[in-house]
Amino acid sequence: MSQRYKKISSKNSMDDEPDEWDQRILKTGCYEENLALQLCHADKGDWRQCLGEMEAFRKCWDGNKNNERTSTVENTEREI
Repeated sequence: MSQRYKKISSKNSMDDEPDEWDQRILKTGCYEENLALQLCHADKGDWRQCLGEMEAFRKCWDGNKNNERTSTVENTEREI
């Protein structure tokens, strides 16, 4: 668990355990990069102004080989 996550979660006494979303992000090894990207988008309201944060997240994601770990299942059945 990252030090930043520990600091954030310790400030919020109502949240003793990370929720399902945070647990998934923590497992990627890119929690801090994801948080920086989300905060940038929340502050600026435009992904194009967060290219540095997006690149840092992408490098972390690739460096931790998350594409191999999180494969997408193609749904060949379509509901009509």
